[in-house]
Amino acid sequence: MLDDRKTAILRAVVEEYIATAQPVGSAHIANNRDFAVSSATVRNDMASLEREGYLMHPHTSAGRIPTDKGYRFFVDNLVPNGSLGSIEQAKVGSFFETAHFRLEETLQRTSMLLAQLTNYASVVIGPTAEVAVVRSVQLVRLSSHHITVVVVLSNGAVENAQIEIASDVSDDEVMRANAELQNLMITKPLRDVSAHREANRKASKEQTRAAGVATLCEKVLSAIERVRNDENFYVGGVAQMAEAFDAVEIVRNVLHTLEQQYVVVTLVRDMLNRGVSVAIGAEHGVEPLSACSVVLAPVRADGETVGTVGVLGPTRMNYPQALATVDLVSDRLGRRLTEN
Repeated sequence: MLDDRKTAILRAVVEEYIATAQPVGSAHIANNRDFAVSSATVRNDMASLEREGYLMHPHTSAGRIPTDKGYRFFVDNLVPNGSLGSIEQAKVGSFFETAHFRLEETLQRTSMLLAQLTNYASVVIGPTAEVAVVRSVQLVRLSSHHITVVVVLSNGAVENAQIEIASDVSDDEVMRANAELQNLMITKPLRDVSAHREANRKASKEQTRAAGVATLCEKVLSAIERVRNDENFYVGGVAQMAEAFDAVEIVRNVLHTLEQQYVVVTLVRDMLNRGVSVAIGAEHGVEPLSACSVVLAPVRADGETVGTVGVLGPTRMNYPQALATVDLVSDRLGRRLTEN
């Protein structure tokens, strides 16, 4: 455990490096912080912090920068209760007071809001179709050969697909298929679509359903299964990450990884499963993002966790601001989803 003076010095180095992105020297700390000790004493303590793995010494500078271990100590022991400024709080409040959009658009705009507030990449995962139940099914005939199916879910999401049909399918068959699909699907989870297909096939074999209607229902259910999106996942502010690193190779790795949705979703789920809200550097286990930290907060609606919001930035991110922003946005998004 660090003593009080080393703890204060480590905090000063972390805060200075977060603010300037420049290695921090002992003379700067001694002259600009109220330590009441000599520059030599600060230098000795910084050397000790380096030996203990909290700081590192870049070859090109006389100053030191925090390691992942140093950031972890800072986050676990020294991060003050951060709060957003009045302008940022007003921006969040105004956004959610006017966020009367479809679920997908609300989540996408929330990711953009997070990115604007923090200047980091943002991650927003909303309620999934996996647990949402079907509220409405509608078949809309577009032409003699095409029908659109629109499925509205309890989480506010809308799934739709276009189906090609034979020209001899009558409007009456479309109407009867619509009624059959409503009986099959309404109040049931969308994840049961495979079971619905099996029930439809069984009814067709037992001839309890007209062949044309059963065929049309099968086409609709098959199309829904193909387009079903169980993950409402959005990333915002990716371009801003290019400005967060000096090394081109790091930027390339980070941007390429953020394009791979399954990698980011797996990272988030793994952090949540481990009960981790802040992962620093290599802690999250995704090697191409080892120069990044991730800050997450769960989104709760009606007392249940229905999603996640977070930011991904360089390890020298402003942790107090990131934590405060993510907490506020997750709270307001949860309230919005509850109201919906």
